[in-house]
Amino acid sequence: MFRLQSDPVFWKTILDTMTEGLMLIEEGGKIVFINRAMELLTGFSHDELVGRRCSVLDFDCCPRMPGKEQQGPCSLFKEGHLIDKHCSLKRKDGTLVTVLKNARVIPDPEGHSLCAVEVQSDLTRLRQTEKEVLHLRNLLCERYGFHGIVGTSPQMRTLFDLMSKAATSDAPVLMYGESGTGKELVAAAIHRLGKKSKGPFIRVSCAALSESLLESELFGHVRGAYTGADRTTKGRFEAAHTGDIFLDEIGDVPLSIQVKLLRVIEQKEVERVGDYRPVPIDVRIIAATHRDLRALMARGLFRDDLFYRLNVIPIVVPPLRERPGDVPLLVSHFIRQISARTGKCITGVDREAMEVLTRYNWPGNIRELINVIEYALVVCAGDTISRGDLPELTRASHTPLAPAHNAAMRRTSKERLIDALIVAKGKRGDAARVLGVSRQTVWSLIKKHGIDVDRLCSQPTP
Repeated sequence: MFRLQSDPVFWKTILDTMTEGLMLIEEGGKIVFINRAMELLTGFSHDELVGRRCSVLDFDCCPRMPGKEQQGPCSLFKEGHLIDKHCSLKRKDGTLVTVLKNARVIPDPEGHSLCAVEVQSDLTRLRQTEKEVLHLRNLLCERYGFHGIVGTSPQMRTLFDLMSKAATSDAPVLMYGESGTGKELVAAAIHRLGKKSKGPFIRVSCAALSESLLESELFGHVRGAYTGADRTTKGRFEAAHTGDIFLDEIGDVPLSIQVKLLRVIEQKEVERVGDYRPVPIDVRIIAATHRDLRALMARGLFRDDLFYRLNVIPIVVPPLRERPGDVPLLVSHFIRQISARTGKCITGVDREAMEVLTRYNWPGNIRELINVIEYALVVCAGDTISRGDLPELTRASHTPLAPAHNAAMRRTSKERLIDALIVAKGKRGDAARVLGVSRQTVWSLIKKHGIDVDRLCSQPTP
């Protein structure tokens, strides 16, 4: 039977078979032994290190004496151990190598510190592998997306082509698309690709501010312009000088501000609230809306001249339900993003859950998909998302009708129907073509919302 040997040569041979660098250190920091792997790792021979202080390796995770370069008292002998510490050491030739350090103090029979055993694992190959994985991931993103926008469907390829062409011009861009489709991402990508990419990219949510606040935000104000204006402030247009400004939900801008926007486009200057002196600006406008601007124009709620100034390069951002083939790509993308942020390791989605996600109507578009993945990652107990981990609304068989349960969506549906009926002058078939639905659906919606079409269309346009 094999019996443990007490011969030092035997033990040195055993330790030299290790692939990790091993080092024995006395409490004062003097190195008393290193194995062959430590020689290869540091570039020092056994005789060059044994007898010297471990500070010769200049570990960046070791404490240093205040105001001095040399390392201070070793905290290892105070704490007793060190586990999975990432640090770097300096090789004999002066180069740095990243290692994973594990160490433990070995006591003598009386309980006093005898020495410390340190094991250094070279992370150079691991770091190189991580770089290669990152490089391949970037290549995949380039293949399956466009400047942070994921998709390979024909609709998205058309969108990417339009974005590239729009970026070569300084003309205004007007984007159409439902809420949550990623219009802001598209605007940001056009900015990065465009001539003004070195300038600022300023975002303004026109629907989030009242008329007075929006005017001040866009054009700025001078001191004393209104109660509380205790100093002169630049507006978003001035902040965007030499760059791009993104006006989200342009359809919600009041008529009084639309007049000023028109002047900005035509004169390339702004007037701060409370001031008469114009300020010249060089800004490219990228606007977006989820509303039908032509219907708003027909109702007198959006200026024709502003529309034609903004609608130079129209771009339609498709809803998620029109590109179900992109859903698996988006799911994988958001799982990686959210897992990296939360630290929870999820490898993917099983087949049944992916079918549910692909067939779902996604009334909330990309924003809703992100929320669903976030929910699934929270409730998922394993490493793969299953159907049971998805929100109940997503799994329900009647999900295409989900917007009907949301009051805000009902109001939006009614508004769109009214707009379409006004444009079609009450003709149900024409209204159906405007909305992209069947004539029967229009009849059902009219009945559902209790709309008196004859009375609606007989009213004078405001």
